[in-house]
Amino acid sequence: MIQKANRLSDVKEYYFSKKLREVAALRNEGKPIINLAIGSPDLEPPTSVVEAIKSAMQHPTAHQYQSYQGIPEFREGIANFYRTNFKVLLNPANEILPLMGSKEGIMHISMAFLNAGDKVLIPNPGYPTYESVTRLLEAEPVFYDLRQETNWLPNFEEIEKQDLSNVKIMWVNYPHMPTGAVASKEDFKKLIAFGKKHDILIANDNPYSFVLNDNPISILEVEGAKEVAIELNSLSKTFNMAGWRVGMVIGDAEIIKTILEVKSNMDSGMFFGIQKGAVEALKLSADWFIKQNEIYKKRQKAVREIFDALGCTYNKNYGGLFVWAKLPEGKDATAFTNKLLYENDVFIAPGSIFGSNGEGYIRASLCVSETMLKEVLNRLTAVEI
Repeated sequence: MIQKANRLSDVKEYYFSKKLREVAALRNEGKPIINLAIGSPDLEPPTSVVEAIKSAMQHPTAHQYQSYQGIPEFREGIANFYRTNFKVLLNPANEILPLMGSKEGIMHISMAFLNAGDKVLIPNPGYPTYESVTRLLEAEPVFYDLRQETNWLPNFEEIEKQDLSNVKIMWVNYPHMPTGAVASKEDFKKLIAFGKKHDILIANDNPYSFVLNDNPISILEVEGAKEVAIELNSLSKTFNMAGWRVGMVIGDAEIIKTILEVKSNMDSGMFFGIQKGAVEALKLSADWFIKQNEIYKKRQKAVREIFDALGCTYNKNYGGLFVWAKLPEGKDATAFTNKLLYENDVFIAPGSIFGSNGEGYIRASLCVSETMLKEVLNRLTAVEI
């Protein structure tokens, strides 16, 4: 066999890629697995969005290559959405770059700014892709601790005890995945000041703002933020379009131009119909979010009842697409969730997959119907956990 690249020596297959194969195998054996681990919305996209992609099929250029920067109407839709919902003014010509999902943006941003040996500040716990992409580019991850005691927010005094001289990027993600913690505008001001002080690009990953969150904000609301910050966003969770793979990165024109230098060599433009659907989604009023959150609020209550049955504790002030809970003292997250999977046919994510500070926690998704959540509770209360 041809030897794999050295860059893969410290990178393993994504946890959910591997675990979902195991879950599929168990289902093939007849196991009635209920999956609470994945944040893949089960609700339908808006009807107007689906109709828009259907209509787009008749457009004379629908099946041709599209602009690497997306159609102007899509970029204008993003600008209008940010102006309406965040009071952030963006130039659609050069401060917005559509992406095939924000996950690819993590790679594009990293490729645009990192050299081998550069350092990247990565939250612990946090989205595993930040670390894996950093390692793929032969840069060095430098983990900064997030803890329950500090509301899962960065401790800058602690971070500054490290050597930051070669740090190029700091990944932040608020509302936070996996915990659901939120950052205030004051918290974002501190992040921007930190980025300016140390000449670090602050990259905020912001796909969860409108899910069970009373105060959606963007890091770009902070005065002077564009000097050192960019923001990733996505239509996946906001509009139930995860499989469409549509998102964006926004920020200073020169930074966006640099990211485009990478992206334009990686794909040949986003499918026209998806862009037209995204345009329609971005036009929706606040009523859409209200109706979605009415459903998620009921599911959140049901998940919390499940965690009560498991003897877990959680912060009732947190929102987002997941519920993050602390296990009873002394419980190992992986062993605990494996027991639920193999003995109760319930798949819940162990917090340890998000970093060492996630040990002792578990995470469940709200992307499951109330009926299924009641079935999970029945399974757990019918046997000793």
